Amino acid sequence: MLKSTVVSGPKCPSCGDKKMITDETTGELFCGRCGFVMSEKISDTGAEWRSFANDDTNRTRVGAGTSLTMHDMGLSTVIGPANKDSTGKPLTSSMKSSIERLRTWDSRSQAHSSADRNLRQALNEMDKLKDKLALTDAVVEKAAYIYRKAMEKKLVRGRSIQGLVAACLYASCRNTETPRTLDDVAKGINIRRKDVARCYRLIFRELELKMPVVDPVKGVSRIASIAELSEKSKRKAVVILEQAKKIGMVAGKDPMGIAAAALYLACISTGEIKSQKDISIASGVTEVTIRNRCAGLRKMLQN
Repeated sequence: MLKSTVVSGPKCPSCGDKKMITDETTGELFCGRCGFVMSEKISDTGAEWRSFANDDTNRTRVGAGTSLTMHDMGLSTVIGPANKDSTGKPLTSSMKSSIERLRTWDSRSQAHSSADRNLRQALNEMDKLKDKLALTDAVVEKAAYIYRKAMEKKLVRGRSIQGLVAACLYASCRNTETPRTLDDVAKGINIRRKDVARCYRLIFRELELKMPVVDPVKGVSRIASIAELSEKSKRKAVVILEQAKKIGMVAGKDPMGIAAAALYLACISTGEIKSQKDISIASGVTEVTIRNRCAGLRKMLQN
């Protein structure tokens, strides 16, 4: 559909009419009477991005949005890497060396205190983990917010950056109900599970975080895809877990353990051949745990 605006502009050189039409799709300005194209490229004066702020400030033409995942929240300026002036001509050798020194000092001035350097390193680690664990932007944004709060409470001093970053990411996954275990996060950042757990307990206690109860249904699709199970078994496992949730059997149990047990029972029900060992490897839960959870689920299904 043609999106156009009628404006009163200069006279048409062809017919002399003043009625001009702006086509916002193609960026053309043409005469409404004879169709003579006055200009082919019109700069868009609309908003670059939408502003959802409650205050009166109009941010619609101020570049990219701010983000907690950048140490300066995306508000600082950067000297570009191209060694060219405003007209596109290459810089002279003396000017090039001056600009290089300016770039170096500009980079240093953005993180002048130890807290700024710590935050920059932590956010870089988060960015690496985001790709390793296939996390969404919302999860990393939440993790960056938790890390900044930990810095305000002075919980960072004397503790490893990797441990606190992993703990913040795990807390963010729990908060947004993203199915990532403590082992996944510890393996992704290459530190001991015990260290991540210790840092998580610290930020959970000091920042008084409120965590939702983990839904075992969220872990079903993940285990099923790793173990290469059919869609039929997956759906049957979800039905079993919904029944277990209704009678309150899920509360206090490891969500991955009960999800793995439900999948194993679903495989037996649908006739799909999968051993406990296969599901144990896919879920990261021991076979003993799966057997114990299966016993409870079997009793529930028999009643």
